[in-house]
Amino acid sequence: MADLCSVPPEILVPAANETLELALGSQIALNCTVRWAATEGCEPVPAWMKDGQWLGSESSQDTTWFAQNASEQLLASILQLNLTHDADFGVFACWVSNATATFTLRRAEVAGHVPAVLAALLVLALLVLLAGLYVRCRLSVLLWYRNHYGELEINDGKLYDAYVSHATTPDDRKFVHFIVKPQLENRYGYKLFLDEQTILPNSEPSADLIMNVSRCRRLIVVLSIAYLEQDWCNSSFREGLWRLLELSKKPIFIVFESQYREITHPAISILKQHRSTVTLLVWRAGSMTPSSDFWKELCLALPRKVSFQGAMGDPQTQLQEDKDPMLILHSSYLDSSGDLHPDGDLGTGLRGCVFRSPLPPRIGGSGAPTASAAGVMEDAQLRAGQRPELDISDLGSRNYGARTDFYCLVTEDDI
Repeated sequence: MADLCSVPPEILVPAANETLELALGSQIALNCTVRWAATEGCEPVPAWMKDGQWLGSESSQDTTWFAQNASEQLLASILQLNLTHDADFGVFACWVSNATATFTLRRAEVAGHVPAVLAALLVLALLVLLAGLYVRCRLSVLLWYRNHYGELEINDGKLYDAYVSHATTPDDRKFVHFIVKPQLENRYGYKLFLDEQTILPNSEPSADLIMNVSRCRRLIVVLSIAYLEQDWCNSSFREGLWRLLELSKKPIFIVFESQYREITHPAISILKQHRSTVTLLVWRAGSMTPSSDFWKELCLALPRKVSFQGAMGDPQTQLQEDKDPMLILHSSYLDSSGDLHPDGDLGTGLRGCVFRSPLPPRIGGSGAPTASAAGVMEDAQLRAGQRPELDISDLGSRNYGARTDFYCLVTEDDI
């Protein structure tokens, strides 16, 4: 081996120690190029090592040449490798005089198709599972969310949750009175107003319809074959539908699957075209089950129910059997001047106090002493701890300012 140069040669290639990942069976040429001053008078000889073992002088191809200015010499040593076995990988070192360059060869792991296929199958199974859960539990999740975070429709003066219109046939009566009404009222706590009269005589809403629908939050129509035989359904169903949309918020139409497939009535196609403004529900063979999708969809279309401690259902529909307070003869009972919350305070439940005010004044006549005596008698009853005959303890929870129907409040003498 030639004498060492006084100044170590400068390694041009590689610029730093290299680490290469190569696949099994590949070929590579390791290039080690150095430069030194021509005036040194030394002739460096390259040598290659693998994992600390010398490979021999004939393992590489060496080339020496002068630079352009002839003051420097360059040496390139090329080591050809065939990586056919695991033993061919390792740490290779190029030693020139007292300068060393290192190459680290590692075997690259080739990605197989099996893990990719398994990952794809796993993702596909997860998507199918999520799709199944969505189809099966979508209505339950929506109903839970509505019952906890949905908009409240209380303190609006409505007496019923839904107005149910159906035909007078025995089948429709049985369906409404023995299926719909018990399920919605007993299981879900809704209050229904049932009507089997035609709701649009001559395609125009009657006065009774306007008054009754104004007391209800929703409109439900049992659209059976017998119902479609009404005159307004055959002649002007489209115009009648617009009338119903003016009276109620997104009316609900119930059709029967056995008839739904056979009916060629134009009303069905009109309802399909207006699915964004109406709710169309199909009663199927499995809808009788309380947990079926039919009842979930119907509850989603109905207003959210709120439970109050110490009360069942909506305080506004508590006393449906007693007289409507709006029809009380003495309008003085509606005086809420002594109440801090005239519109009602649903957050604290029903009020237990009795609202009273002096009877309406009489204008002259012999009836004046009678009114005064009645007021004295009422005061005596209250001081004695007696309650008046008419129980109006729920008036504080009712807001009649939002009513859309109107009454004429008169006294007994006016009648």
